[in-house]
Amino acid sequence: MRLSLIISTVLLSSSTLFAQKTVDQIAAQVGENIILLSDIQAQKLQALQAGMDVNSALDCSILEELMYQNLLINQAKLDSLDVSDAQVDAEMEQRIRVIENQIGGRDKMEAFYGKTVGAIKNEFRPIIRDQMLAQEMERTIAMDVSVTPREVETFFKTIPVDSIPLINSQLSFQQIVIYPEITAIDKERAYTDLKEIRESILAGQSFSTQARIHSMDPGSAKQGGEIKASKGMMVAPFEAAVFSLKKGEISEVFESEYGYHIVKLIERLGDDYTCQHILITAEFNPNALEAAAARLDSCYNEIKSGKITWDEAVTKYSNDESTMQNKGIITNPITGEQTWDMEDLNQVDQQIYLLTNQLEVGGISQPNLYTNVYERKQGVRIVRLSKRTDPHRANLTQDYSLITRAAENDKKQRIINEWVKSKIYSTYIRINAPFDQCDFQNAWLKK
Repeated sequence: MRLSLIISTVLLSSSTLFAQKTVDQIAAQVGENIILLSDIQAQKLQALQAGMDVNSALDCSILEELMYQNLLINQAKLDSLDVSDAQVDAEMEQRIRVIENQIGGRDKMEAFYGKTVGAIKNEFRPIIRDQMLAQEMERTIAMDVSVTPREVETFFKTIPVDSIPLINSQLSFQQIVIYPEITAIDKERAYTDLKEIRESILAGQSFSTQARIHSMDPGSAKQGGEIKASKGMMVAPFEAAVFSLKKGEISEVFESEYGYHIVKLIERLGDDYTCQHILITAEFNPNALEAAAARLDSCYNEIKSGKITWDEAVTKYSNDESTMQNKGIITNPITGEQTWDMEDLNQVDQQIYLLTNQLEVGGISQPNLYTNVYERKQGVRIVRLSKRTDPHRANLTQDYSLITRAAENDKKQRIINEWVKSKIYSTYIRINAPFDQCDFQNAWLKK
């Protein structure tokens, strides 16, 4: 058993809301933890919103997941496991942002719940903490699980032939990237530009207008630089500036890993704050990009002529920190693997496919402009297609790492199932009607 997607990623759909419409009652109890009918109804609503099939067996499935979660929480407390306030607050803020995006903003979210953001956080902080405790307990139970090659082979042989998954075409890539150098002069220019913007605001210009015109932060510029956040969400220099200001004050220019900033404090309530922000990132001189392109042309020609190998070229030319130490291999951030399918490529880097679609395995693309969207950096790169497989049924030769992960997950599940079985018999559990008639996967109803 595992924490269901609904329960582990609950988007703050409050059981309190259901309790207002339903005569609440206790559905079950695990240790000292009570599960209410409204808890089940709240999860059922999320299932409905997610497009899941809502049938008569769903209530029983949800209750069993909730009992499992509470079994984990009960044991976590007995084992003195803990999650920090910072972890809980970070998770809380992430979920609140999801709600904001779904509802259409923080104001609409507050109107929907009839509470301030601070009150919402206070209500749901214990719920989020319990969920994170359950996840930590589950991780602890199966923390040291590994499988041997023999176990992987045995696991694969137990899969019915008609259930072996079809694997789409898998691709692997390497790259050499050259980013133009950001010089001290470039950084000084960015600092000076932002300092002049700050002086214009102090002289009477609108902060909002200046942010819309000049800020290089795409997330806040369109909102006039406005950011609503909580302590722990932003990088340390940013928060140090925010919490040093009084309402209405504008910070001096300061630097973070993203560039140069100024911040104006609008409001602060405890750890929650609203501010306005302008970011100016140091940009390279256009001549530097031309120099990087010329250098990559030389790299490309040396590889094509056989003067150096690909691995030697990565060492000699690439300055991309994420790939230069690993032969230029591009890791798939979605799976953590070194292979990609088309769905992942479309989400992360569509240009790679366009560059390599016509290449044979081992072929290299010509130099092209490249924008690293994660680090907001522009450069030039060449890409090598290092592997391409045809669609096929999973097998131990081509898909060993995939099957290994599946075997590990299967072993973890068996260990967790045994753990649940043992804890059921040593924990006080009560299930009230009509749920005592459910056909559970585990023997929650002790004979």
